[in-house]
Formats: sequence, C-alpha cells, structure tokens
Amino acid sequence: MSDIRRSILWVIFGFSMVLIWDQWQIYNGNPATFFPSSSTAARQAESSTGTDGAPTSTLPAASTAVGASAAPADVSAVPGASGTEGTGTASEAATPAIPRQQHVLTTDVLRLTFDSEGGSLIGADVLNHLAMTGTARKTSDAPLTLFTQGGERTYVAQTGLIGGNFPNHKTPMRLVSGPATLPDGQDSVSLRFESDPVDGVVLAKTYTVSRSRYDIGVQHEVINQGSAPVVPQAYLQLVRDGGLAESETPFYSTFTGPAIYSEESKFEKVSFDDIDKNKASFQRTANNGYVSMVQHYFASAWILAQGLERENFVRRVGNVYAAGMITPLGTVAPGETRTLQSLLFLGPQEEKVLEALAPGLDLVKDYGWLTILAKPLYWLLEKIHDFVGNWGWAIVLLVVLIKAAFYWLNASAYRSMAKMKAINPRIMEMRERLKSNPQQMQQEMMKIYREEKVNPLGGCFPILIQIPVFIALYWVLLASVEMRNAPWIGWITDLSTPDPFYILPLIMAITTIFQTALNPLPPDPLQAKLMWMLPVVFSVMFFFFPSGLVLYWITNNVLTIAQQAYINHQMGVPLKFNMPKFK
Repeated sequence: MSDIRRSILWVIFGFSMVLIWDQWQIYNGNPATFFPSSSTAARQAESSTGTDGAPTSTLPAASTAVGASAAPADVSAVPGASGTEGTGTASEAATPAIPRQQHVLTTDVLRLTFDSEGGSLIGADVLNHLAMTGTARKTSDAPLTLFTQGGERTYVAQTGLIGGNFPNHKTPMRLVSGPATLPDGQDSVSLRFESDPVDGVVLAKTYTVSRSRYDIGVQHEVINQGSAPVVPQAYLQLVRDGGLAESETPFYSTFTGPAIYSEESKFEKVSFDDIDKNKASFQRTANNGYVSMVQHYFASAWILAQGLERENFVRRVGNVYAAGMITPLGTVAPGETRTLQSLLFLGPQEEKVLEALAPGLDLVKDYGWLTILAKPLYWLLEKIHDFVGNWGWAIVLLVVLIKAAFYWLNASAYRSMAKMKAINPRIMEMRERLKSNPQQMQQEMMKIYREEKVNPLGGCFPILIQIPVFIALYWVLLASVEMRNAPWIGWITDLSTPDPFYILPLIMAITTIFQTALNPLPPDPLQAKLMWMLPVVFSVMFFFFPSGLVLYWITNNVLTIAQQAYINHQMGVPLKFNMPKFK
C-alpha cells in the first residue's frame, strides 16, 4: 500500500515539474520542451503589419456557393493576377477619389476608430477596463485597447464583397453621416460609410452603436447602379496577430485564438498552431452560430441571423490570422438594393451580456471540461456579490459555503488522518526495527492497519471527490472578467493581478505548510520529504497568480486547518506538528 501511495505522489510531482518547466520556457520565449508549440515570441514576431500600416490582406476567395472551398487570395494583387475569380482589389482598378482618414466615435463604454479604407473597425478601447503594464501586470491609467492596428499588434474587424469586382475591405469609403460622440440623452448613434461605384456596385456600411453596450449593429447595403445583375457574397472577418493576451503568466494560460459556434458542433476552439499546420477542424457550413476571436477576459464575434446560410473560415495569411464567415446575398438586379444585417460584439466576457446576445455566445468564457460545475459556481458567486458588494468577500463566502457543503465528507477524511497520526509512532518504531527485512516490515504494517481498523488511503478518497469542484471554482475565478480592476481590501486593488507586496502568497505558503504539518507523516522517509516539497513548490507558483485565486486558496486552507484541528481534538489526538528529518 505504501508503494502505491509513493508511486502516486511521484507521478503527481513529476508531472507538475514537467508542466512548470514547459510554462517557464514558453514565458521566456523558448519552445516548450515536453509539449512543443509555437512560442509566444514567434507569434509576437508574426504580428507585424504591412508597410502601409494595414494588416496583410485576408480576403477569402470567391466561391460559387456557401459550402464551396474558400481558397485564400491576396486582394492587394493586381485584379485577376491570382487566377481566382473576383479576387482583385476593386479600389486599385481606378485612382482613389476618397482620401484615407480615421474617424473616432466615443460612447460611455467604448472608443471606436474606423478607417475610411473599407470602412473597417481598426481600433477599440474598452473605457471601463484599465490596461496592464510590465511583466508584473500592474494596472495603468489608460483604458484597455482591444482592437488596434499598427506597431506590433493587429486586431481589426473587416467586411466586404466577393464574387466579382466588388468593393471590399481595401476599397476607399467616405463617411456620409455620424457624430464623434454619443450625444447626451441619446441611446444610440449611427455612422454610415459609402464607397464609390465599382463596376456599378456601391457598398454602404452603417454601424449603430448604443449606450452602455458592447454589441454594434452593422448593416451592409449592396446597391446595384449598373446595367447588369450581380451575384455578390458578403464576408465578415476578424483579423488578429498571434500574440497572447496581456494577462498571461508563466504558470497558467488561457485560450487565445479563433472559436466557432454552431448548433451542430457547439463551441469549437481553433488554435493558432493548428492553423499553421493546416490541421484546423471546425464546422465549415452552417445556418446559425457565430465566429469569434477569444482571449483572456475579452472576445469579439461576428453574428448573423439564425437560419441564414454561411460558410465559416479560419486561416493564416502572412503575419496574421483571420476568422470569419461568407454568406450569399442572392442576385441583385439593376437599380435594386440588397441589405444584410449583422452584429459585431467586442468587449468583456460578461456571462449575462453574452447569453442575451446570441445562443452559445457565453461559451467564449471558457471553463474547459468543467463547465457543468463552473457555471453554477459562477452563478452563486455572482449572487453573493450582489449581497456583499465586494468580489473579494464574495470569494471568501463562496469558499465557506462549499466547505460547509462538504463538511461531513471532509470529517470522514480527517478522522482517518487522525487515526493514522495516532498510530504513526508504532509504525515508525516498527520500520526502524525491521528496516533490514522489507517484506516482514510490509506484513507488520498491514497487520497494524487491520488491528487498528485504519485505511491508509481513507483520507484520500473523500478529498479526491471534491477536487473537481475546487478546480471548477479555480477556473471561475481565473476566467471571470469581474475580477479585473476589482478591489478587495487595503493594498489589494485588483483581484486579477498578483499581490504587489506578496503578502497573500506568503500567508498562503504559511497556511499550506501549517496544514501539511497537521497531517501524519508517511512511514517512508523519502515519501515524507516529498510530501513537504510539493506544498513548497505549489506555494512558489502562487506568487505569480492573481490575488483572487490566492485569496480563494488561503480561505480554503484556513477552513481546512480549523476543521482538521477540531476533529483531532474530538478524537483525543494531540496537536503536534509532524516534520520529516531533512539530511
């Protein structure tokens, strides 16, 4: 039995060391040793933009119908040069008559920057979330920038037409109407961009931005001023570099990249690595769902109406990645106007907001395989916050409730540990006496366990049952944007960043060591030393973790120590700290 426990602990310890080493390598810009993937440094190097300040063009090739293969083509090429139908740049077919400009619109929650080239959204600052600076991830005074173009980062939303020589996201467009700010007392404002005719086709885009909302209504109007019918398709795409979010640390990471949702295949994440290797797997045709770009705490998504046929695509072109959808607009006769309504979301991953916008959009807040447990835990955390008004105290109270729910299960485990602690002197004496005869030692040990009715693993199973719940709570705290910029007490002004003075990690280390000292020492000296090494390593990792996560773990430790000490007292086991001899 001792050998089994020793093996389990060694496996856990070894795997932890492998994960820690890999994450440390990635954090320092090196390839992972054991689980290789594209390094952060390489991805950031790939995020550079073109010489004109715009990202490498990422227009999907025309296809005759939704569901056809969408081969990539560069729209900046000379029309027809790529050999693919309708992939030339319409704006280069004639001398541009519209100067390139940027237009800024500010609401109470967003500052948006639009480019007259294609009427694209190339900038978005989230005004009620502050940016973080430096490797210590300290909060700055500037708002968080989500969409951007220029420098080392690219993250934009583009739309246009394919299927012929039509306006696209490289076509010059003029701002026809729209103010620079949302007027006081007005709930929404609209900006309308229009292109000049390209082979008789005019594309108009109208962005409708509302107060206190992160979703933007985007209407496309295809106006056929020519003498022949046209059959265009509209594409909507999000273009992003492969850099990770600012909130990543060397010891944990969340998913960054495209994600596609459909009722048939549900939520599908597509890693940058899979795109690079042409191994991306996702639902390519659908009549529902959305296409998104996800990062820690924030996301963007293009959403079309339910029942509207679309072809989803995810691919890399040059230094950036594009994820989007293509939808047919049907035949537009001369003099006719065809309209397409869509929704562009960009902002924080607030569950209630996401659930109200589109089916499955709340899944961009990724809890992984423990979603079934994490969502009710978040619901309970939110209810507690509504009552106490502070996310830090909400975390403390939620852990108290969970520990109370598992009180009797924990009591069974701690009683088993107390029995082990009571017979531990006998075990140690026997091991010393029979150390030259391992086989007899093992037999005597099992005999003592039978006589005292002690199960050496009795303290493990009740705790193992609870592990999924506490892992789910860990992911709730890690993924919830509400922790961002949220204060607790005194020096803890942001629960999503590490403690600036390392007070909480030190308290956690002390409580972890204290809790370990209350447990009975394993009879095997090597196993006993390992049992003490693991919490020390674990505590060091938490020096880099967000304060909210450390607070959760401290609360759990304190409650565990209190319950364990109480049960030991009930069973007459003296309060004694057990430490191995390190020689």
